[in-house]
Amino acid sequence: QVQLVESGGGLVQAGGSLRLSCVASGSIVSINAMAWYRQAPGKQRESVAAITNSGSTNYANSVKGRFTISRGNAKNTVYLQMNSLKPEDTAVYYCNAGVRISPFSAAEYNYWGQGTQVTVSS
Repeated sequence: QVQLVESGGGLVQAGGSLRLSCVASGSIVSINAMAWYRQAPGKQRESVAAITNSGSTNYANSVKGRFTISRGNAKNTVYLQMNSLKPEDTAVYYCNAGVRISPFSAAEYNYWGQGTQVTVSS
């Protein structure tokens, strides 16, 4: 079993900053890509940022230049530094990881965290 636990959400004024963290634990052989998604009320879940094990990153156009995704040294942790926050960034933010759970198979499985609320007031 693999668990992803997010932290760092909260209430912040527009223009402020927050740093989200996500730690993966459990039966993990290796983790390839980790990512952050978000879902605002009444909207579909959307990709925010992603990072591979080699450090390649990808961002949604709406957050480029404001958000930075990074991995911890142990590679089982991912961070999302969010600067210049806007009210439209308000959403539940979810951590996602592609995890290899068996040393006898290269198959990866997709896991999600429980989400952390980010609210940006105007």
